[in-house]
Amino acid sequence: MKIFKTLAAAFILSLSLVSLQSCGGDKEKEINPLADSLKTVNGNLNGQLSEKEAALQEFINSFNEIQENLNAIKDKEKIVTNASSGADVKSKESQIKEDIQAIYDLMAKNKNRIGSLSKKLKDSNLKIEGMQKMIENLQASLNQKDTEISDLKSKIESLNIELASLNTNYQQAETESEHKTEELNTAYYAIGTSKELKEKNVITKEGGFIGIGKSTKIKADFNKDYFTKIDITKTTTINIGAKKAKILTNHPSSSYKFVGQKPIEKIEISNPADFWGASKYCVIIID
Repeated sequence: MKIFKTLAAAFILSLSLVSLQSCGGDKEKEINPLADSLKTVNGNLNGQLSEKEAALQEFINSFNEIQENLNAIKDKEKIVTNASSGADVKSKESQIKEDIQAIYDLMAKNKNRIGSLSKKLKDSNLKIEGMQKMIENLQASLNQKDTEISDLKSKIESLNIELASLNTNYQQAETESEHKTEELNTAYYAIGTSKELKEKNVITKEGGFIGIGKSTKIKADFNKDYFTKIDITKTTTINIGAKKAKILTNHPSSSYKFVGQKPIEKIEISNPADFWGASKYCVIIID
């Protein structure tokens, strides 16, 4: 609400100043600082809305994934229960173990996903109403499912089917899931002048005729040590501070924008999934 009040005030003051300038002849060509301020406020507001929309979409995707996993667990539980209630349980032991392991793996993914959601919400400056309550409800559902799985495991073990070895696999699956999530959320960027990036073995210039018309490309064996590592769930802006800037790597133009002119202040990534989905490495050439 405070942003909208500021926007309204800046707009009214801007109109007043424009009115005064229209009576001042040549003065109408003077720079209008309040109009510039209005543009800045409007830009900041649009940036905040885009960031909030991207965060909300990411949360929704996570909730959907967790719910799909819970549904899959429920189906697996029914299969295991039916298999263990038959007369010839021993013949189905291998399948029962596989299904129990699948349940453990899905639970590990859900726990890791909820942990990641909680951390993102805590670290984020965005206040999304009801989001914390939704996470708490999901956590309660997982706790209840943990109890149900524990009961199912006890029932299976009472049929002399050894499941102890699966516990280690469960922990391993959880660790692997965390590692994969971290890997998916990791990206790299390098920024510098054409000369700097060439000296650091990041880019090369090929083709052309007697030095004319060469095209700039990323080296096939580029120097990865020159890149800065980031977590794409936390980093949505890359500071530039240069007169000119262009992105050499391929990233959808709809997923980012340059902010500022002479100098260009930063790159603002409005859709991290699309931006980094094209390439985990971003090369920015500045002048």
